[in-house]
Amino acid sequence: MGDTMRYGFIGLGHIGKYLAGSLVRNGFDVTVYDLDQKAVDALVAKGAKGAKSVAELSAQVDTVITCLPSPQVIDKVVAGPGGVIETLAGRTPAGTWIDMSTNDQSETLRLGEIARANGVNSLESPVTGGVHKAAHGDITVLVGGEESVFKAHEKALNAMGSPVLYIGELGKAAVIKVITNMLAFIHLVAAGEALMLAKRGGLDLATAFEAIKHSSGNSFVHETESQVILNGSYNINFTMDLAIKDLGFAMGFGRDFGVPLDLAGMTYQTFIRARESYGGGAWSSQVVKLLEDSVGTDLRAPGFPAELE
Repeated sequence: MGDTMRYGFIGLGHIGKYLAGSLVRNGFDVTVYDLDQKAVDALVAKGAKGAKSVAELSAQVDTVITCLPSPQVIDKVVAGPGGVIETLAGRTPAGTWIDMSTNDQSETLRLGEIARANGVNSLESPVTGGVHKAAHGDITVLVGGEESVFKAHEKALNAMGSPVLYIGELGKAAVIKVITNMLAFIHLVAAGEALMLAKRGGLDLATAFEAIKHSSGNSFVHETESQVILNGSYNINFTMDLAIKDLGFAMGFGRDFGVPLDLAGMTYQTFIRARESYGGGAWSSQVVKLLEDSVGTDLRAPGFPAELE
């Protein structure tokens, strides 16, 4: 069972609903809020409490967790009027804000400083591994912030994912999260090219999938996203807009740190073309369809799932 700390969770999207659900499932006192009332109702039915606004939620809990889609939304929810920091400010003991979004490092540091100035602790704890792992509570959690604050919330973080890795001071988890996503998108484009070579070379794609999976060319992305590509659903529960956001963060780090990112840069442009072709709401795995369309050959094979479980 969870401890006596009261947690609030804001942002019940593709991943957030599972992270919050894991807290509820493990016996934590959880209040939830989202613009989508159906998402709130679904978790209330499982034992969470519901709130009607950010301020109402923040007033009822000790710690607020956010899992939101963009820096702009995070800023509004956390630092805006009636936001998380304003509502948690000045408490004894101090309230805590934990951001599980993928955010820009500079924004994480800026908001962390605003929180500190208002007597609010903060942690960043973005997750990586995919929605299907969040659903099972074994998604990787990357944590940045003061180690004492991390230790105070380690039990709750372990309820939402595994492993939970303490990366260092605030802002460090943002860097490694962007790095992991950058690699995933590069691997995705590469997996599509590999499968297309197999298809145009006359190979059975199901057999090719297994051969790659058990080879030195394997990757986590191939094991997961190649399946929904071969199914034709492309449904990885992660959108083209989100992929481009994260690749943009990576390119920014490249400039800031003086690191040429040749492969990431090419992949970034490929995703921009895919968004123009299929829309920002298309699943990120649909980037492979650019290649399918350009050579007039689809990558379909029987026996693969429409979604990962």
